[in-house]
Amino acid sequence: MTRPSGRAADQLRVVELIPHVSKHAEGSCMAKFGDTHVFCTATVEEKVPGWMRKTGKGWVTGEYGMLPRSTNSRMDREAARGKQSGRTQEIQRLIGRALRSVVDMKAMGERQVRVDCDVIQADGGTRTAAITGGFVAMHLAFEHLVKIGLLDSLPITDTISAISCGICDGVPVLDLDYVEDSDADTDANFVITGKGGIVEIQGTAEKEAFSEDEFLKLLSLAKSGCSDLTVIQNDVIG
Repeated sequence: MTRPSGRAADQLRVVELIPHVSKHAEGSCMAKFGDTHVFCTATVEEKVPGWMRKTGKGWVTGEYGMLPRSTNSRMDREAARGKQSGRTQEIQRLIGRALRSVVDMKAMGERQVRVDCDVIQADGGTRTAAITGGFVAMHLAFEHLVKIGLLDSLPITDTISAISCGICDGVPVLDLDYVEDSDADTDANFVITGKGGIVEIQGTAEKEAFSEDEFLKLLSLAKSGCSDLTVIQNDVIG
């Protein structure tokens, strides 16, 4: 099998995680997975949602959006439509769950970190790029809190990254771009910690059901891909 991009089955796209791209946000990162570019910013708020007040714990939440010309044709801003799509809400919840899985909420104190992930350019894998870049932005925001004396140490227990995998023409492949994603037999997203723990798996048979053996091959690809992403993250955050 020859992939449209010419990559090997187990090869990531060219990945760049560029920190400090916003001079205003406490933490920021531009996540580039090939032609998918996601602008991630982390904002610290000295308050928590009402239901968390006086618990002694903080909160991390994610927001996600696609800019009008992030795809081939212009899409309306969801604010102009008056509501978010189900897809957007689902991805936001995924980002939040992923980031919270590696944060000690009690150690961060009663404050909230909002991680905004805005897709500037989409070519498949926007949610996985958002999680991977969002973690870097969040980490830098916590570093800022330590630097200014609001935290004694980072309340982060591990790294977190995410990658897509799929079965294309019967072959399990890593990090699908849009051409592959739109025609894949099976499409899956994996969220994995730096220590190899599985936080979430989303997998769907788009055409025919996939076997347990195929699933295990996808999982193996995802673990390898996330291991490579962890190295890139650590190079950025030190």
